[in-house]
Order: sequence, then structure tokens, then C-alpha cells
Amino acid sequence: MGKEARGVWGHLSDGDCEGKLLWEFPKLIFRGAHRGIFQGHALRYIKVEGNDLVLNDGTRFEMEPGEADKWLHAILNPPGRLDKLGVKPGQTVVVLGLEDEEFLEELATRVEPVEAEENIDLLFLGVEDLADFDQLEDLIGGLGPKGAIWIVAQKGKGAPLKDTEILAAARGHGLIDTKVCSFSKSHSALRFVKRKAGPPAASKPVEDDVAFDDEI
Repeated sequence: MGKEARGVWGHLSDGDCEGKLLWEFPKLIFRGAHRGIFQGHALRYIKVEGNDLVLNDGTRFEMEPGEADKWLHAILNPPGRLDKLGVKPGQTVVVLGLEDEEFLEELATRVEPVEAEENIDLLFLGVEDLADFDQLEDLIGGLGPKGAIWIVAQKGKGAPLKDTEILAAARGHGLIDTKVCSFSKSHSALRFVKRKAGPPAASKPVEDDVAFDDEI
């Protein structure tokens, strides 16, 4: 859901240099001889001047013609929860063990969840203890070629499951974790896909918003 541009000339408080500009919600990151991470107030009054993307503190980034407008639009219109979870119209989506009315209503605006046992694109599984992972073996068999399982669990110090326990349980069923994101104020979601044929490879989740034990 982010953006990346190379060969961007940055004018920062530390000096001017060429580098790489990244938009990884909610952070705008510049990496060159000088570096900077901008978020919150720094992006509040972001604007475009000619081909430059200009921040609130005067920092500016020279971009290719037309690119600054695209970046401005992306920054001012951050991805919503369904976008971060990869929910798209027309997908076969299954929800199990997850009684979150707000999420279900939001999900219904894009796709209606169904009861399906095959060719599942996205499966959202709510877990509260390790026994909930016993059903994974059957559920994995119902995934489509590019299907994924989002395991949704309570986060924070009082959570019944630790992130390490969730990872170990899912990996034990041949799944690989690919992404973690904030699901709600109380829960996080970790995305898993089936391991491809071949020797097991070490996997490491790619952080999106917060890790399982982080607080919003």
C-alpha cells in the first residue's frame, strides 16, 4: 500500500542530497546522505509547488513531473482497514470465530462473507486460546491458490495469547507469516499463507502498523 521513488532530490534541514523517498503509512521516509522521517504534524499541511512535494517545516522533495500530485493524494488519503487487509470486491471471504459487529458491517460494504470450504481468498479467524488452532488443518485445505488466513487476536499485556505462541502454532501447520497490522483498538491481525513446496524457510512478519503486543 506504500509508494517508493528513487532519484529524489531532498532539501532537508541538514542539507540537500539525492535519495529514496518512501511512503509507508503513517510515515514519509527519506533515505540519502541525509535522512528524515516525517509524520503527524509534519504532514498536516503538505502541498505541491511545481514538481516539489513540500512539508509543513519547509522540507521539500523534487520529483518527476506529475509525481508530486500523486504522492500528495496518497498521503492525504491513507488506506482504510479493508485496504490494509487486502479485501477486494468479488473475493470469497470467510469469517470464523470473530464477533466484531463493526468489522462485519464494514466488510459488508465491500464483500459479503460466505460459508465456503474451497477456493477461499481470505479467511478471518478469531482466536482466544491454542485450542482454536486445531481447526487450521481443515481450513488450510480450503484456501484458493493465492488464499490467505488472517488470524485475529487480542493484543496488549493482558492478551490470553502471546504473539510468539500464535506464530509457533500457525507455523506448526505449515503456514508462513507475511504481514501484521492493527485490526482494532483491542486486536491485531497476522496474515499467513501456505508454505510452498520445498525445504522450510525461516519467516519473519513484515510490520504494517503495530506488532501484536504494541498498544495503539
